[in-house]
Amino acid sequence: MAAPHISQDAKYPENDHVATKTSLLDTSDALTPDPGTEDMFRTEKSKFAFSPGQLSKLLNPKSLNAFYALGGIDGIEKGLHTDRNAGLSIDESTVDGEVAFHEVAPKGTPKHGTAGDAIPESNAEAAVHIPPPEDPNPTGIFCDRRKIFRDNRLPDKKTKSLLEIAWTTYNDKVLILLTIAAIISLALGLYQTFGGEHKKGEPKVEWVEGVAIIVAIVIVVLVGTINDWHMQRQFTRLTKRTNDRMVNVIRSGKSQEISLSDVMVGDVMHLTTGDIVPVDGIFIQGSAVKCDESSATGESDLLRKTPAADVFDAIQKLDTKEAEKLDPFIISGSKVNEGNGTFLVTAVGVNSSYGRISMTLRTEQEDTPLQKKLNILADWIAKVGAGAALLLFVVLFIKFCAQLPNNHGSPSEKGQEFMKIFIVSVTVVVVAVPEGLPLAVTLALSFATVKMLRDNNLVRILKACETMGNATTVCSDKTGTLTQNKMTVVAATLGKTTSFGGADPPMDKSLSIERKALTVPNVPDADFVNGLSQQVKTLLIQSNVLNSTAFEGDQDGQKTFVGSKTEVALLTYCRDHLEAGPIQEIRSSANIVQTVPFDSKNKYSAVIVKLPSGKYRAYAKGASEILLEQCTKCLGNVSEGETMSVPLTEADRDMIGMIISSYAGQTLRTIGSSYRDFESWPPEGAVSPENPQHADFNAVHQGMTLIGIYGIKDPLRPTVISALEDCRRAGVFVRMVTGDNFQTASAIASECGIFRPHEGGIAMEGPEFRRLPPEELKQKVRYLQVLARSSPEDKRILVRTLKDLGETVAVTGDGTNDAPALKMADIGFSMGIAGTEVAKEASSIILLDDNFASIVKGLMWGRAVNDSVKKFLQFQLTVNITAVVLTFVSAAASSKQESVLNAVQLLWVNLIMDTFAALALATDPPTRSVLDRKPDRKSAPLITLRMAKMIIGQAIFQLAITFVLNFGGKTLLGWYGDSEHDTKQLKTLVFNTFVWLQIFNEINNRRLDNKLNIFEGLHRNVFFIIINLIMIGGQVLIIFVGSDAFEIVRLNGKE
Repeated sequence: MAAPHISQDAKYPENDHVATKTSLLDTSDALTPDPGTEDMFRTEKSKFAFSPGQLSKLLNPKSLNAFYALGGIDGIEKGLHTDRNAGLSIDESTVDGEVAFHEVAPKGTPKHGTAGDAIPESNAEAAVHIPPPEDPNPTGIFCDRRKIFRDNRLPDKKTKSLLEIAWTTYNDKVLILLTIAAIISLALGLYQTFGGEHKKGEPKVEWVEGVAIIVAIVIVVLVGTINDWHMQRQFTRLTKRTNDRMVNVIRSGKSQEISLSDVMVGDVMHLTTGDIVPVDGIFIQGSAVKCDESSATGESDLLRKTPAADVFDAIQKLDTKEAEKLDPFIISGSKVNEGNGTFLVTAVGVNSSYGRISMTLRTEQEDTPLQKKLNILADWIAKVGAGAALLLFVVLFIKFCAQLPNNHGSPSEKGQEFMKIFIVSVTVVVVAVPEGLPLAVTLALSFATVKMLRDNNLVRILKACETMGNATTVCSDKTGTLTQNKMTVVAATLGKTTSFGGADPPMDKSLSIERKALTVPNVPDADFVNGLSQQVKTLLIQSNVLNSTAFEGDQDGQKTFVGSKTEVALLTYCRDHLEAGPIQEIRSSANIVQTVPFDSKNKYSAVIVKLPSGKYRAYAKGASEILLEQCTKCLGNVSEGETMSVPLTEADRDMIGMIISSYAGQTLRTIGSSYRDFESWPPEGAVSPENPQHADFNAVHQGMTLIGIYGIKDPLRPTVISALEDCRRAGVFVRMVTGDNFQTASAIASECGIFRPHEGGIAMEGPEFRRLPPEELKQKVRYLQVLARSSPEDKRILVRTLKDLGETVAVTGDGTNDAPALKMADIGFSMGIAGTEVAKEASSIILLDDNFASIVKGLMWGRAVNDSVKKFLQFQLTVNITAVVLTFVSAAASSKQESVLNAVQLLWVNLIMDTFAALALATDPPTRSVLDRKPDRKSAPLITLRMAKMIIGQAIFQLAITFVLNFGGKTLLGWYGDSEHDTKQLKTLVFNTFVWLQIFNEINNRRLDNKLNIFEGLHRNVFFIIINLIMIGGQVLIIFVGSDAFEIVRLNGKE
């Protein structure tokens, strides 16, 4: 069921969700094991009241029911044999005595929820594999504790040795097919070289082809192995560096630093501003602790933490409404943005939220769509090649048998002739295998990876860039990816005199003509600031700087503000536009006599300062509508002299109310600001009963003067709209998946062009989405454009459903909670700036600038890789088909069972030209024209109809020319001699023509779109030009000086 809202923002909250029952005292289902976690509830000979599984029910999702079922902070403290003030004892090894579950839990609480005291059978399918501890019966310090709860170490991820990585790289069907061809070629080559007869001067190089194929295999495996090994080492170092840090805990009543790995369940750990929380726990006490859990839960606002004892008291008082607003949970992976305090550790290592997510990521990568298609192609080529070889062998063998009666040679000579038949047949298999294809894929991916780094795409998994080329949908986060993740003041209205930013508010038809005539002049931002008097600027600066808990800090060596995103936005505006000085100096120079912290009930904060005149001034800031109700005046003339206020009429209220509504309709968060002067403080009749020096501010929060209304938003990145338009043009469906509320998500998605209801697009909330039946889910997800209030599980369900529908899914994520979806997606994009280490490790590509526009660049390079593979495949198959048919026919037609192309010539054609062609065709950079076509579906064939026509057409063209030359060349050219020289001369002509046909065909294959200008963009690929010059030069040299090695004769210029 949908969990109720819980207000938790640092200052101006949006609702969070803490899982609760209708009654927080209902513990019937609170501790029921989730499927796959049953083993966490099993403990043997435990002296503790709880199992790791029972403690895990406190979080994921946060559950106040589970908190109550465990007896609150008192029950957890007693059940874990610890002390919330003194912590664990430094002398503890074994635990004295036992505490039973029913001694600490509320009466009648079932130990395992609906399962009662029993534990359900393990659900193997849903379980995450967690290796047993290295030492199941530890000794020494905290041995009992470590036996039940383990320590704060994740099992070492099994790293692959260099040989294992090489074996994984080698396990590719194309490479295995090449290996078989290489072994056969090498064996027969060695037989021919050392066992066959050679004419005088004929080189003994038949073994070279087999060795050359092996060298090609080694190069491919070596490149892939080194790349993967380097990546593995890099991330292993990164993980060790992240985990190798010290933390502060209280043990035996004293604070001490210990290694992060030595933290135990039951420890009392310190929280300080800026900490990244490494373990799960329950908040004990502290001063205004607020955590950013966006990386752990997806919640974008700061969450105020309430001491666990206060939460338990609220539950016991049956004040459900109040208790649901409180949050005592500390979750691993979150960041402490404000305050200091302590918390009781309840889960470490593999049992913590962070640890469980990390363990789910240890799965093997699936084959990419291109890999699967290449594997199918390898199978097909193997069958066709073997079939052609078998057919040729049968034809030549029948011919051999038919000639036997007239063959008067010796048995040895007849044996040699039979071996020639066998060798020619095997040569067909060798020729058919595309040995350059794996090299072309590897080169294309490596080249693209290097270039993508310049476009802020760090490719972790090499094959991800080719998968990205055919992505059909992108599920993108909002904050930081589509937006700048920087709350900014984009609109403001001062009193009723001037404003900037925001659209004109809509007029209510029911308003009188007099009220409609009231408008606030809207001017550009620069004119707005320039039109303010110095006194008004000072008023704005003090109202924001003094009434704020944000402070100045350093981030990456730069001065920045730390605190609530809303307050940071206001302080940044004061600094950048109102020329405010250092905020610490402004605060220290002010005589602050009282502060009123923000309260979710009152929805405002306030500060009271003593003015140099001896009077007192109260500044209030908070929810616009609430502050407006308490104002009777507003700023008057803001451009000259002293600040002045004018009465606030009903018409003025209506006008300002419409401005507030207008801001909200533009997805702006509205903040109101007001002030009031007092002769003395505390005012008479409003003295606080708790402190005679302070006033009860609620009693005097009236008769205020409205300073203004601010409109704050996280603006879109400048390049987002054009990048989304590029995706639409490229046929990529972009969906927004965010934890924001429905209204904000829909409005921002509409603003950037993702949400288009007029085209049938729909927007949903996570709770509604996850309850859809499977068939309805598959139907609606096709048109889903916005998923608001989504949880990590919602994102995972979305990715799985889209993949089931045949989509190639790219997902962006920055939080630890995004890791399962990043891992499940075909392409996972993590954020290089805002992303957690877990998210980065789960992803295949890291966006170094966190910018959606970089995804489009990745899409372009992905398509370039796919195009490169297709170009090379088109070229390679044309060469192979022509060579196989030419070899087959010429050998069958020859009286000596010899092919017109010998082994050395085929080596030049099959290896040198293939390798060069791989370099030439795999290095074409992408152009924006690649975005003008739709992506290929996973089910789309690797060889398209257009490619097939090109391959077959070119093969027929090349075979026609070579057959004419081979069988009618002497007649056409007037060569009527029948000597060995004349025959060799004709074979040379066929060989030379065949090679030049491949060189020209390589240029033709630069295009896949049937357009005539095959030279377009040629100047952008220097590799292509240089490699073709090398091939042309090499062929010329072979013809003029390679007669002995290639068994050819020198041709003259005319020939």
